[in-house]
Amino acid sequence: MSSQPATAELEMSSPPVEFNPFLPEFHENPYPIYHRLRSVDPVHWSDIAGRWVLTRYSDCVALLRDATRFSADPNTWNQFTEFVAAQGGPGPLTEMEKDWMLLKDPPDHTRLRTLVTKAFTPRVAEGMRPRVQAIVDDLLDAVQATGRMDVIADLAFPLPTIVICEMLGVPPEDREQFKGWTRDLARSLDPIVTPEIIAAADQATVAFTDYFRTLIAIRRKNPQPDLLSGLIATEEQGDRLTEDELIATAILLLGAGHETTMNLIGNGMLALLRNPEQLEKLKRDPTLMPSAVEEFLRYDGSVQMTARTALVDVEVGGKMIPKGVQAIIVLGAANRDPAQFPDPDRLDITRPDNRHIVFSYGIHHCLGAPLARVEAQVTINTLLRRMPNLQLTGEPLEWRETVTLRGLKALPITF
Repeated sequence: MSSQPATAELEMSSPPVEFNPFLPEFHENPYPIYHRLRSVDPVHWSDIAGRWVLTRYSDCVALLRDATRFSADPNTWNQFTEFVAAQGGPGPLTEMEKDWMLLKDPPDHTRLRTLVTKAFTPRVAEGMRPRVQAIVDDLLDAVQATGRMDVIADLAFPLPTIVICEMLGVPPEDREQFKGWTRDLARSLDPIVTPEIIAAADQATVAFTDYFRTLIAIRRKNPQPDLLSGLIATEEQGDRLTEDELIATAILLLGAGHETTMNLIGNGMLALLRNPEQLEKLKRDPTLMPSAVEEFLRYDGSVQMTARTALVDVEVGGKMIPKGVQAIIVLGAANRDPAQFPDPDRLDITRPDNRHIVFSYGIHHCLGAPLARVEAQVTINTLLRRMPNLQLTGEPLEWRETVTLRGLKALPITF
């Protein structure tokens, strides 16, 4: 067992390997880098990130399921105080994130999650399928006659935005302004951030908070049959939810409710279009759609990584992660681990036993996973049915700057 970031044996047997999300090739295609890390140094100390980086499926699952020895709360990370001080002290983003269930441990995590769980059950998600279908049809009607579209701007962004806004009770005329705010918040989730990224996220947090504080005041006077009104009623009962927690939860649900699903649809469609034999197989047998969506999630997941902090000294893969030190859990690498997924770099929409962890694992398993699945299934199925001659335009594709959330800026196609 070693507590050192690297060993002499590794250095002698293999060229140095480093986790560096700043590399252009990392944004274009991180999977070769993941494979190299997993092969050479699967429990890797990154000087650049100042954290351990885990790339094996078994290690990633072990940390995610161990809520006793590993924390999702950034306040348990030794360097968090230093990180906040470097930003000039706790700003609006840091203050809001204290109330995100995503970054909470029990019992607060359990309390906050329980308040919204009923709105995101598989049964509720299935019940929303007709509404999702209607939205997809409307969006495709708007571009059908043009013979071309941008899958992201015309479909993958507006669909989940409309769905989560309708669930929360956000008026339709307010939706467009969220695009920039959520983009700025998404960039702040990366393992390495600049002061400029934090400043933009702080501004987005202030704008989001002001918006929801105003909308909450309106809903207090005039409740509606929506999730926000339900949360307000809970907050007014006292003890279970504060107004700051209510606002933070609304921002988290709105941001997570469309960012990840947008990327799932975009990444999934790109994978299909780059693998025409799989595309044809799915066209011939639409009943494969649920299996196909699970493979899109595994193959090029919209969420690439998360983090946990050791609450005690823990040995992982022969290395010691000391108490208070954080580990980056690379979900995208785990989902391409050949020890768990045979021939992992091959897209196979009929892949059996596809236990990917793109939705995380354990107590923090993604609350919105059932809804994301329904939205992706309906969207991609409708695209293939209504526009069977889908093709990439050949224009260069650009990936968004974010590392934790992986998605395209645009996906132009013809049909």
